[in-house]
Amino acid sequence: MKHWLIYGANGYTGRLIALQAKRLGLQPILAGRSLDIHRIGAETGLPVRQFDLADPRATAAALTDVQLVLNCAGPFSATAAPMIAACLNAGAHYLDITGEYRVFEHAHSQHQAACREGIVICPGVGFDVVPTDCLAMALHAAMPDALQLHLGFATASGLSPGTCKTLIETLADGGKVREAGQLRSVPNAYQMRECDFGGEPQWAMSIPWGDVVTAAYSTGIANISVFVPAPKPMIRVLRGLDWLRPLLGAAWLQRALVALVERWVKGPTAEQRASLHTQVWGEVRNAAGAVKVGQLQTSNGYALTVHSALHVVQALLAEAPAGGYYTPAQLLGWQLVEHLPGCGKIVIH
Repeated sequence: MKHWLIYGANGYTGRLIALQAKRLGLQPILAGRSLDIHRIGAETGLPVRQFDLADPRATAAALTDVQLVLNCAGPFSATAAPMIAACLNAGAHYLDITGEYRVFEHAHSQHQAACREGIVICPGVGFDVVPTDCLAMALHAAMPDALQLHLGFATASGLSPGTCKTLIETLADGGKVREAGQLRSVPNAYQMRECDFGGEPQWAMSIPWGDVVTAAYSTGIANISVFVPAPKPMIRVLRGLDWLRPLLGAAWLQRALVALVERWVKGPTAEQRASLHTQVWGEVRNAAGAVKVGQLQTSNGYALTVHSALHVVQALLAEAPAGGYYTPAQLLGWQLVEHLPGCGKIVIH
C-alpha cells in the first residue's frame, strides 16, 4: 500500500497541516529529523518516521512505500534539493510550501528527470506562491500580449519561526526582479510604486518573492516584480542601508539571529489566523500601454497554506498529470485559489 508523508510536521506550519489532515480523515505519515516529531505523532495519533535528509540511506528507506511527499521543513534551501532527489529515486511526487526563488529554479531544473520518472514536482503550494501565481495566470489570460507584470500583497498575518529563518538567510542576498526574461540581482527595495490593495493606494517596495521565477514559468512574461506595502521613509532607509548587506551575511550574525528567532518567535495564534485577511494585487501592461489590474482577498497566509497544500495533495493523489515540473497554477489552473476556504474571486478590471 502506498502512503503520503509530511516532512517537517513538527514545525509551525507542518503541525497545522498535520492537524487539519487528521480533521479531514486523511492519514499522512508525519516525519522529521528531530525527536519532536514523536510528540506531534502522539498529539494526532498519526504514524511517525524520524529521519534526517543528511542521511540518504535513511531517507530512501523512509520513502520506500510513499507516493507523495509534502515538504514543510524550512529553510527549503537546505531541504528541497535532497528531498527532490529522494523523491525522484522513490518515484514519489514532491510538493513543498517554499517561497524561495532558488528552490523554484532548482525544482524547474529537474523537469526532465521528473518526466522520466513520471512524478510531479510542484514547490510553492502554500501562500507562497498560490494566490499570486493564480492571479498572474488570470491576468495573462486577460492580456496575452502583456510585457510587464507587477504583483503584490498586503497582510498582517505575522511570521512563523521557519519564515523568519528564511528571511534571515536571505538578508544579504538583496532584491530580485525579472527584466527582459532574465533574473536580475538588485539592491533591497529596488523599485517603489503605489499599489491598490483595496481602499487607498499605498506605497510599496519590491521584494525577492518567488513569483519572479514562478510567474515567468506560468505566464512567459519577461518583466516581473513583486511588491509589499511599506512607508516611503522606510523604503528610503532600506535603500540607504543596502551597503550593509555583506555584514548581514556573516555566519556569526546569522547564527545569532536564528537563535533569537528560536527563542522568541512562535507564529500567529489561532485567533489571528482566523481574523486576519490578505489582499493580493496584480497589474499587467502591454507595449501599447494598456493596463489591466487584478485583485483578490484571501484568508490569513498560514490558513491559506494549510488548505491549499492539502487541496493539492488530495488532487494529486486522486489523479496525477504527466510527470514534470509545475507551478501551482499550471498544475490545477488559476481558479485553484478561488476553491480555498476564506478566499474570494479574482476580479480583473
